[in-house]
Amino acid sequence: QVQLVESGGGSVQAGGSLRLSCAASGYTYGRYYMGWFRQAPGKEREGVAAIDSSGSVTYAKVSADSVKGRFTISKDNAKNTLYLQMNSLKPEDTAMYYCAADRGANRFGYLSPASYNYWGQGTQVTVSS
Repeated sequence: QVQLVESGGGSVQAGGSLRLSCAASGYTYGRYYMGWFRQAPGKEREGVAAIDSSGSVTYAKVSADSVKGRFTISKDNAKNTLYLQMNSLKPEDTAMYYCAADRGANRFGYLSPASYNYWGQGTQVTVSS
């Protein structure tokens, strides 16, 4: 059974940093693609960054504010852990952050929630101005 457990969320001031972790178990970690998503109150869940089984990464552009350059997704296959390093945080980054995983054909793109069947419980990130 696939299990994903996020940690590392918290409250920071604008300009601060956080590193989220997602510990994975129950499957052959290296064969899956994984992603970080976030959902703010009243908004749809949106993809932030994703990494495929070969290590190629994709970052989202959210409106006119791209997370690329501020956020870095990485994974440690030996530890079965996915990371999201978030720097220069802004109040608009406030959301519940989720990690997700899946494998096989990816019809909707790595940043679409529809591409994932396995989800963690989420970790809250709050950025104050």
